[in-house]
Amino acid sequence: MIKAVLRIFCIGAVVALSPVAASAQEFPSKPIRLVVPFPPGGPNDLIARVVGHKLQEILKQQVVIDNRGGAGGVLGTDVVAKAAPDGHTIAISSAGALAISISMQEKLPYDTLKHLKPVTLVATVPELLVAATSLPANDLKELVALARAKPGALNYASSGPGSMPHLAGELLKVAAKIDIVHVPYKGAAPAVNDLLGGQVQMAFFDLPVLLPQVEAGKLKAIAVGSRERAPSLKNVPTTAELGYPQVVAENWYGMVAPIGTPPAIVARLNQATVEALHDPGVKEKLSSQGLTLIGDTPDEFTAYIRAEIEKWAKVAKAAGLVPN
Repeated sequence: MIKAVLRIFCIGAVVALSPVAASAQEFPSKPIRLVVPFPPGGPNDLIARVVGHKLQEILKQQVVIDNRGGAGGVLGTDVVAKAAPDGHTIAISSAGALAISISMQEKLPYDTLKHLKPVTLVATVPELLVAATSLPANDLKELVALARAKPGALNYASSGPGSMPHLAGELLKVAAKIDIVHVPYKGAAPAVNDLLGGQVQMAFFDLPVLLPQVEAGKLKAIAVGSRERAPSLKNVPTTAELGYPQVVAENWYGMVAPIGTPPAIVARLNQATVEALHDPGVKEKLSSQGLTLIGDTPDEFTAYIRAEIEKWAKVAKAAGLVPN
């Protein structure tokens, strides 16, 4: 009798598990929707298109880029949080949407680690502080002196409340004890356009966004918000070199899937993405833009997100930022 019960239990367990095993073996069984939670043209979009193109070759299935901008990456990321957990809807999202917004938005529509499954950290990139050519400051010392002489008169742009450029600006405000006004935009592109036109005076943005304008002499590079100088701008000092070691702001982009995605499918997505990041062509296209490619495990990426949530929560508190 006991043996019969055990036999029935084992058969039931195999039947219950077989759809998951089958789905993992067949994955991907249809085109993969890769959500980019920002408009076309920015660094998040660039990374997703380059990596997505390689994933098509590796997974032998079409990868469709779906740009869903809004709310600093939150709207697009929420699309994936609410998608079917079968691995066919994933995102490459940003630090803002996955870590910073938790401290900045009172009613975030998802909980990053409860509703999303981290797959891998794809890339990191330093934030570059630039100033409009019309601003009478050519280095960080002059910029801080000018801001202290005119409290509340200078402003800085960001790609939206709770974005990495926003928090980088707040880090500088706290560290340098200056009063500069935050001007949020709906993305990096319109903010940079106003920087070029002199409507706003300074900003932190991902290095690839600003590199062409800096190289063309249309914006002044003030400092790199990382621990080491950027290879593509070796003559630009870091914030640490200039006396502000606490002003370290590196954006990052990682792949996430809906929570509940079978472990075997998460493992396959991780394996394929890491393989894509090691491809010489992918490395050349993204590293030349100042990006550092990572490709870690789901567990390592989960731990990284937890640490980033804690870090930026402390920054928001120190800056007196209130969730809205």
